[in-house]
Amino acid sequence: MGTRGFVVYLLTGFSVAVLSVVFLIDSKDSNAYHRNLLSFSHDESSTITTEKIWPALELNWRLVLATIIGFLGSACGTVGGVGGGGIFVPMLTLIVGFDTKSAAAISKCMIMGASTSSVWYNLRVPHPTKEVPILDYDLALLFQPMLLLGITVGVALSVVFPYWLITVLIIILFLGTSSRSFFKGIQMWKEETILKKEMAKQQEAMVNSHGELLIDAEYDPLVPQEEKSEWQILRFNIRWKNILVLLAVWAAFLLIQLFKNDVAACGTWYWLLFLLQFPTAFGVFGYEAVKLYKEHNKRMSTGNTEHICEASIEWTAIHIAFCAICGILGGTVGGLLGSGGGFILGPLLLEIGVIPQVASATATFVMMFSSSLSVVEFYLLKRFPIPYALYLMTVSVLAGFWGQYFIRKLVAILKRASLIVFVLSGVIFASALVMGVIGIDKSITMIRNHEFMGFLGFCSSQ
Repeated sequence: MGTRGFVVYLLTGFSVAVLSVVFLIDSKDSNAYHRNLLSFSHDESSTITTEKIWPALELNWRLVLATIIGFLGSACGTVGGVGGGGIFVPMLTLIVGFDTKSAAAISKCMIMGASTSSVWYNLRVPHPTKEVPILDYDLALLFQPMLLLGITVGVALSVVFPYWLITVLIIILFLGTSSRSFFKGIQMWKEETILKKEMAKQQEAMVNSHGELLIDAEYDPLVPQEEKSEWQILRFNIRWKNILVLLAVWAAFLLIQLFKNDVAACGTWYWLLFLLQFPTAFGVFGYEAVKLYKEHNKRMSTGNTEHICEASIEWTAIHIAFCAICGILGGTVGGLLGSGGGFILGPLLLEIGVIPQVASATATFVMMFSSSLSVVEFYLLKRFPIPYALYLMTVSVLAGFWGQYFIRKLVAILKRASLIVFVLSGVIFASALVMGVIGIDKSITMIRNHEFMGFLGFCSSQ
């Protein structure tokens, strides 16, 4: 399945899922649905999906098991650049006992902790093939504003969408991205195998039948490259100008959320502040997109086929628009499902030709900003208990660092960067399996109990 086929698959699946809500409600109780939609009121049967359930933080088998799963999920999730929210949400609901929406909020706290420690580790790691930073700041500036915009939309929708619809969207999205990433990993594994065989043949050609090393006299001795210290690598990887721009965008969205939280829901000021996020996001995205577009045309006019950023795609208007849509979709998924925008951004970076090490580091870097914005929004909505969030966030911080450490060592030893892609695919597939099974089971229970299955009111849910 090519890129276009994958996009068609997602758009078709999402459209059918959303439109089916109206069909199902109309077929069961059309009048009740429209009364609920027009009045923005909650009926009694919807209280089960909106009631807050916050277990106490105490040492028991549930907390121990949640710690283990949280550690492994954070370690694998940050390696793939997806965060691990698809594992955290079922763990928090099924094992710990949180309600679904509180679990999504705590999941964001864990993703923020894991991504922050992962970024700190990656900043002390050199680029595997070039003399450039391990983080691709141009791609970060391109995707971050779209992800942040999507996050705010996703958080708003999270109190509106019915539980069963969220489950369907999870299955459609995660199965598609995991399959796409898995086949990408297989392709990379085959390419790495061919490369390793060629390198082995070259080494054998340099040794004669007596086991003596043969050196061609026409080649000059190789000059060993100077080893850089961790501090030198850290200073080289940090680009303060780009980081300040990313922080400025993050701060702008944060201020909008703070002001929006102090005004009446669905009032004039509320919608003005909500709509203000769009020009903010599209302004930064447009600036970076125009920059990439002009650089691409300039290189092509001079016959220079060198790639811009790490991406191997042509920066045309269609490709830029595609990146914008994927960025907003990834952020919306992150805010809606509590799964992190990395479930879209990680596979997307691989799709446009970014090598796994840079894709993982860049996706995690961008996810640090997007997840932290979600944490602030959920905090303002009072959607998670602080003690539990701090504890699990600490677990994720440790897991994010050590997960990056072990996988980078393994990639260096085996010389197979495709391992990162397989970890990415595995985490997404496991998330689809776990969240899908739990979601289907709960949705069946809701149907048997004749609970309300349609959209809840936006304004009354704020």
